[in-house]
Formats: sequence, structure tokens, C-alpha cells
Amino acid sequence: MTVPAFAAPKNSEKSEIDELKAEVQALRDEVQSLKGQQQTTQAKAVATEQKVDTAVAAVAKVTPPKGKKGFQIGSVTVTPGGFIEAAGIYRNKNQASDIGQNFNGVPFGNSSNDHLSESRFTARQSRLSLLATSDVDSNTHLGAYYEMDFLGAAGTANSKESNSYNLRIRNIYATIDWDDLGLHLLGGQNWSLATLYSSGLTPRQEDVPLTIDAQYVVGFNWTRQPGFRIVKDFDKKVWLGLSVENAQTTQSGAFPTGAGFQNISPAQGGGLFDTDTGAVSYTNDAGPDIIAKAAWEPGWGHYEVYGIARFFRDRANFQNKTDVGGGVGAGAILPIIPKMLDFQLSGLVGQGIGRYGSGQLPDVTYGADGSTHPITEYQILAGVIGHPTPSLDLYGYAGLEHADRWSQTVGGVNYGYGNPNASNAGCATEGSALSCTANTRDLMEGTAGFWWKFYQGDFGSVRWGAQYEYVARNVWGGVGGGGTADNNIFMTSFRFYPF
Repeated sequence: MTVPAFAAPKNSEKSEIDELKAEVQALRDEVQSLKGQQQTTQAKAVATEQKVDTAVAAVAKVTPPKGKKGFQIGSVTVTPGGFIEAAGIYRNKNQASDIGQNFNGVPFGNSSNDHLSESRFTARQSRLSLLATSDVDSNTHLGAYYEMDFLGAAGTANSKESNSYNLRIRNIYATIDWDDLGLHLLGGQNWSLATLYSSGLTPRQEDVPLTIDAQYVVGFNWTRQPGFRIVKDFDKKVWLGLSVENAQTTQSGAFPTGAGFQNISPAQGGGLFDTDTGAVSYTNDAGPDIIAKAAWEPGWGHYEVYGIARFFRDRANFQNKTDVGGGVGAGAILPIIPKMLDFQLSGLVGQGIGRYGSGQLPDVTYGADGSTHPITEYQILAGVIGHPTPSLDLYGYAGLEHADRWSQTVGGVNYGYGNPNASNAGCATEGSALSCTANTRDLMEGTAGFWWKFYQGDFGSVRWGAQYEYVARNVWGGVGGGGTADNNIFMTSFRFYPF
């Protein structure tokens, strides 16, 4: 059997095979070209993405996280604040006072100031603040706050030519907040924990009266002083706070004289305190003021209750003498018409609590043996705040501060506060040579005012406000009777908030 031989491909078949090979090669070349273009496109996309990331990072350096104001320095957001104020003051009784009223200094008829009115312009309440915040992680937050104005008055400050009033600390403190633990720490100078808060117990939530008057209103409980504070919140519904705060004592009454009686509290300042004899004094208390407060927010309104412990000390007859004082307070803010009308009520009652009222009544007086005696006192404030339109705020407050009498007369010398044997015989007559002891029994005030925000936009906000306040000062009766002094006060304010 013969095996047939394969025939060689014809020329036409070879040509077709070559064409197919050429087409395959062309397809391969095209695929390679497409791959190259894809790689180039991917490289361009990566480069573009890198440029975008770089631009975003650059913007992040000066732009705070969403929802925050201010500017960024590294991981810290810095937010400026404050306002520029031009204010006017008129009092029908002269008190030689700036924008802050001396409630316990309303003059009686024996003083020439009772027969003079007073009018002034001032820019000293203008304020600057800086808030620095940073998030360590999603649960831990750091903060620092500095707030200042120009209402300090050093020994050389005056209004004669350069109006050289110095910068003053209002608040300066640092905070740490742990969300998961509900813990909040504060150290530095801040509003006292005794101050009424609008929500919670954390800083910058204080319910400060809307008054133009820098001393606010009679019956408002507050101080701004250095201290340390810890607050625990329970699901932002219940808050418990404890603070230790710098102690100082206001006092009134004669201190006994003679061997062994050296009143070192208050004492003239030394070191970095004001050393101007008789102008400023500093008390030597046995310990800091201690304040514990609880706040509750059930869903309608804000409610508070708190207690204060104070430790007064003096040295007389070669012995240290310490007396304990303090009080209990409460407050509430009720949204009668949510976002339109609020009512608030607060008060404090106890012994030696005068320092915590705007009227600055005395905490203590002295007995014949040189010991301190805390004065029984109470303070109360009611307020109504309305917001009829987003650009208009209306307010009205009524306040009362009362100090009981504590007195004794030994060897013909009157000691204490509100002593009925003290003389008020000269209180009503200008230039009288008779005495006018005039220990304050009650301070009362009614005030009303408004703020109109007539511009608010990209360039900040501008507000104009006006306020009227009536202050009455009743004194304890003594020889020659008692008496009442009053003052009618008008204030106006133009403020620019640039931030």
C-alpha cells in the first residue's frame, strides 16, 4: 500500500496565511498601544489625585473642621471673639462710676453726690476673647479660653488725657472633656460654679444677665475667680459638679483696738498685689470656698441646686479665730414659649454669702473680742427674656439682696453690723457734722432693656441696646432713724461683633 504524499500549499493559500499573521500582529500591536494608553491615564489620575490631596491638606491648615469657626494651627482650632463698644451712662445721683454700678454705694443726702447728676461715655467694656480647641480622639477634647476687657483701674489709671485704663482678665482657663466618661475638668479663672447656667455645667454656658451694666443686676449670684472644677454628666440629663475656688471676704464694722488686737484680715497688699495703703486689701481666709452643684434637664427647662462652704479667719488677742459660713442656692430657667419667651428665677440664702451677690454686701462683721461673725443674708433674682423677632431681644429683671443685723455694744463702743445704737442722724443733711453709719439692710433693683441686632452677615454683627434701672438702698435704723437712697440710671450701648 502506497502512502500518499501531502501537497505543498499553493501560493494563494500562503498569501492568506501571511495576511492572517499580519492581522494578528496588528491586533497585538493595538492591544499593546491600548495598554500603554491605559497606564498613562492611570499615572495621570494618580498624579492628579496626589495634587488634590496636597491642595486639601493645604486648605486644612487654615480651615477648621466642619461646624467650627476660626482658623486652624496644626490640629488646634483658634476662634477669636469679642466686641467693640461705645457706651453712654447717665445717673441722677453721682457715683463717680464707669459702666459698672456700685449698688451698695448709692449716696444719701449728706453727700454732695446726692445732689449731682452724672453722665459719661466709655469704651472700656470692649472685649477680646480667644478660644483654642483640639480633639485628641473622638472622645477626648482639649480647650483653652482667654477673655479680657479694659475695666481694670491701676493706681495711675485716669480719664484726664490718655484715658490709660489697663487690660483686665475676665476669664482664663483650660479644660479637658471625656465624652465616653462624661467627665469635664477645668482649671483657671472662670465664672463661679455658683453662677446660674443656661444648660449643663460646662464653661461658656453661664446664664449672664443681658444688661449693659457691667455689674449686671442686684440679686445675680456670681464671681469670676481662680479655681479647680470637676463635673460629671449622666447622659447630658443630670450634672454633678464640685469646685474649689479662691477665697476673699467682704467685711463691715469696727475692729477692736488695743494690745493684742491686730486686724490682719484684711491686710494691705504685698508682692504682686496692690500695695496702695487703704485702697485695696486682701483677706487671709482659712481655706478656699467649696461649691457643690447638681443640675437637671428633664426635657423642659433647666434646674439647679447647690451649696457653698466658706472659712473665715482673723487673728485677735494673740489667737487665730476661724468661723465657718456658707449657704444653699437654687435656680431654674423655664422656656414659657420655646425660643421666644423665657422666665428665670434664682436665689441664695446663708451666712457670709455677700460676696456672691452683685451688691457686694459684707460677708462678716466683728465682735468686741475681734472674732468674725458671718452675717445672715439672702439674695433673689427674677427675670423675663423675650425674643419677639430674630433681631430683637427684650429683658426685664427684678432683684433683692438683704443683710441681717448682728451687733453688740461693749464699753460704750458699738460693734457689728446694723447696730441700733449707731448714729444715722446726719444722713439726710448735706454737710452735716453728725454721723451717718448707714449699714445697708436691703438693695432692690428693677431694670429693663433691649438689644436690636440691626445687621448680621458676612461682616459680623452690629447691635444697639438701651437700659433703664432703678436702684434703692435701705439702711438699718439707728440713732436718728433709718433711710432710703435711690438712683435712676440710663445706659446705651453700640457694639460691633467682628467675629
